[in-house]
Amino acid sequence: MKKDNVIQQKNFEFAISIIELYKKLTIEKEYIISKQLLKCGTSIGANIEEASAAQSKKDFISKMSIASKEARETRYWLKLLNESQLVNIDVTFYLNRIDEIISILTSIVKHRKKK
Repeated sequence: MKKDNVIQQKNFEFAISIIELYKKLTIEKEYIISKQLLKCGTSIGANIEEASAAQSKKDFISKMSIASKEARETRYWLKLLNESQLVNIDVTFYLNRIDEIISILTSIVKHRKKK
């Protein structure tokens, strides 16, 4: 993975942290939200990777928009997990990271649409 691609690097690190969170959640016997979180939290990166091989500007925007939607879904599950207090795990770190990723993805999509 190229180190100069900020969104790919940040998201890869985030996906690894989501996998670690998933492990912690399953130890706490939280299986439903943890599975949802694992799916969308790792899907962001898959869509970013697909965007890096886009066949056109429209294809790139589409893949990055899907990544943005997955990031927003990830934020939803993290907020739900945080507010419901189903488990005694602080997810503030993850919420801060996903907000940063959403901000970058939004900027990328908006910038590409303007071109």
